[in-house]
Amino acid sequence: MSDRPPPAAGSEAGRQPATRTRQVVKAALSVVLVAAIFYFLFRKIDFAQVWAEISELTWIELSTLSALGVWNLRTYAFVWMAVTTPPVSFGRAMVMTQSTTAVSNTVYGGAAIGIGMTYSMFGRWGYSRSRTTTAVLVSGVWNSFIKLGLPVLALALVALQGRAGGGRVIAALIGLAGLVGAVVLFALVLRSEEVARSTGVRAGRVASRLRALIGRPPVHGWELATVKFRSRTVELVERRWLPITVTSLVSHLSLYLVLLVALRDVGVSEATVSWAEVLAVFAFARLATAIPFTPGGAGVVEAVLIGGLVAAGGDRAEVTAAVLIYRALTWGLPILVGIVCYVWWRREVHAQRSAEEPPPGPAEPGTPEPGTPEPGTPEPNAWEPGAPEPGTREPDAPSRAPRP
Repeated sequence: MSDRPPPAAGSEAGRQPATRTRQVVKAALSVVLVAAIFYFLFRKIDFAQVWAEISELTWIELSTLSALGVWNLRTYAFVWMAVTTPPVSFGRAMVMTQSTTAVSNTVYGGAAIGIGMTYSMFGRWGYSRSRTTTAVLVSGVWNSFIKLGLPVLALALVALQGRAGGGRVIAALIGLAGLVGAVVLFALVLRSEEVARSTGVRAGRVASRLRALIGRPPVHGWELATVKFRSRTVELVERRWLPITVTSLVSHLSLYLVLLVALRDVGVSEATVSWAEVLAVFAFARLATAIPFTPGGAGVVEAVLIGGLVAAGGDRAEVTAAVLIYRALTWGLPILVGIVCYVWWRREVHAQRSAEEPPPGPAEPGTPEPGTPEPGTPEPNAWEPGAPEPGTREPDAPSRAPRP
């Protein structure tokens, strides 16, 4: 018999208001953080000069940037076409990725809401929860690998150009160690079920200790989750590791290409900031959004990009103009497209539900039509034998009996 006292009445009900309060506080802190970042970031920037740089772009440059922005949106779908079994169609992948991206870019905690939308959409399209879970996990793992690997690759390229200082070398070594550790851990988890189980137990203990520092309860069942993850992932990775890797790289590098072209169009030349240095700053900006402090990395991405590119030698006004164009195409555009995609999906769901409802069937034999009297019931105004014929007046009854 447990010595733990039974939970007080209303304790479960009290958790929901506390959770909502915590979410509201986190959202408010996120807004304050974004406002503070933009204030300190933009207070020394002459926006008249920034707008002058943007307004000097030719229609060819604007068209090229717009085409790159649209191409970047399409690459999101390629990843999901590679991680789903059977592969999801391009159109549906676009609807899902753009809808969830719009939520992630605008709502605090939007990443979690986006995952819920992913399950809902794939469920309507006939995918089981286990297949959807495998796709979510594998795409997330590959995304993390590339976020860890890009800074190492970029700093190695900068070093080959002779522009790497001691701090950059140390950062590259730290990133390389993190990448190697993540890859080794992933390989061990996939190697055997026992290793997966023990890895889940250790990870759960570490997570529980970290949660205890902030007054949160311990985690449970991580060993079961890692075993399930292994069984679902081994087959997919063995068959599709190459398409998954290629599409994930293309998606990340397409983002980088939008930034690079924007910098060159506003006047930041190769001699000022090399393509490798741009890649290094971009990679660290991507790594900074691994923990979503703000929706879509708002404020964080701008701070890292502008600070890093100016430190590399770029003009502040030109760099700011390029970063604002880059964010308009990679943060703002997905919001607009995502709203349209979500509305289209809701209309599709409504149409499917209407089609699934059975139409009204024909009346059963012998069932009278609405308004038809039952058999044996005389019709209104019908003539009966012994009654006056229709149109004739019934004779008046005598007022008294006749005399005998």
